[in-house]
Amino acid sequence: MSKGDTLDTLLIKYMNKIRSRRKALEKLYNDWVEGKYRLIDPNPPKDYIGYLTRLDYSLWYWFTLGILGFTLFTIFFSNLHPIILYLRYVFGSILVLFLPGMSLIESLYPVEKELSPLERLALSIGLSLAVVPLIGLVLNYTPWGIRFEPILTSLTILTLALLTAASYRKYKVVKVGS
Repeated sequence: MSKGDTLDTLLIKYMNKIRSRRKALEKLYNDWVEGKYRLIDPNPPKDYIGYLTRLDYSLWYWFTLGILGFTLFTIFFSNLHPIILYLRYVFGSILVLFLPGMSLIESLYPVEKELSPLERLALSIGLSLAVVPLIGLVLNYTPWGIRFEPILTSLTILTLALLTAASYRKYKVVKVGS
């Protein structure tokens, strides 16, 4: 393997040894997982806006923002149709039990290989269960108190802030790696 090999040239080299394309792809993938190869983007994003506009890097960010937006939609328009009310229950649970912790985990551990997906899931739920009561505790000492609107606003702002911090930290990782 030379330094400038692309995936296509590596696949051709593997197919010369292994006649089956599927088996060659499996071998190439397994070698990458074992750390024999390092994949480098030839055209990484130049700035943070470029990172956000490249979906191959920031799809997780936009997907999470979409879930957050859809959750807010179901909360505000749950009186339009009974099905929206049930969606409000599902997505409201995701907003309270998963999104704050997930955005915190993504901002604390921006490199994907630092935690396994199962660890990320468990920590996301656990941290959400720790952060949400803390928000309630802080709101208890404010003039707004613990009511629906302040809790929803606080959770939304916290999640947006942590998601933006996570995307910036992931951009920094991409920038340093290139």
